[in-house]
Amino acid sequence: MEIAIARVATEVFSPAVVVLVLPMTVAWHATGHVGLTLLWGLEVALFSSVLPMLFIIRGARAGRWDGHHVREREHRTVPLLVGLASTAVGVAILVLADAPRDVLALSAAMIATLAVCIAVTRFWKISLHAAVSGGAVAMVTLLYGPWSLLLLAPLALVCWSRVVLGDHTAAQVVAGAITGPLVGGVVFLLAG
Repeated sequence: MEIAIARVATEVFSPAVVVLVLPMTVAWHATGHVGLTLLWGLEVALFSSVLPMLFIIRGARAGRWDGHHVREREHRTVPLLVGLASTAVGVAILVLADAPRDVLALSAAMIATLAVCIAVTRFWKISLHAAVSGGAVAMVTLLYGPWSLLLLAPLALVCWSRVVLGDHTAAQVVAGAITGPLVGGVVFLLAG
């Protein structure tokens, strides 16, 4: 039962899923308008989640890595660099389209966090699940206030799931959970 719960938590709070929801949350705060929230949120989600995930799934199906979570550290660099490049293209479009400042700040925070995770991943398998979820908690809390700290519960759940499934050590999830807010949260705060 524990493994089943861990698998569900790993999928529900995966970076790809969090980066589908987080841009909508930030865009709503920035615009307060359903149409604009969808416009900006979907643009960020497309370039920072959907396109990178399609690349990862295609690579997994071709046997380049072991699955959509790319569990082997040595194989993570290429998918992460593709995600970074895709997010950068998305940012360029946001700049040209005069996107709201908070949406740009979110994209800058994601680029910064991803760049740090890529650097760390060269020698150690930091948890991207924890980094993305931790950064999301920080950014949502900065926008919506202290009640958002209730999101620490899903962050703890996803960290636990990564350790239970044997994909990370406790140190790797703690490092990710700290990196997300320290890098992503700080960049979001400074750029917003």
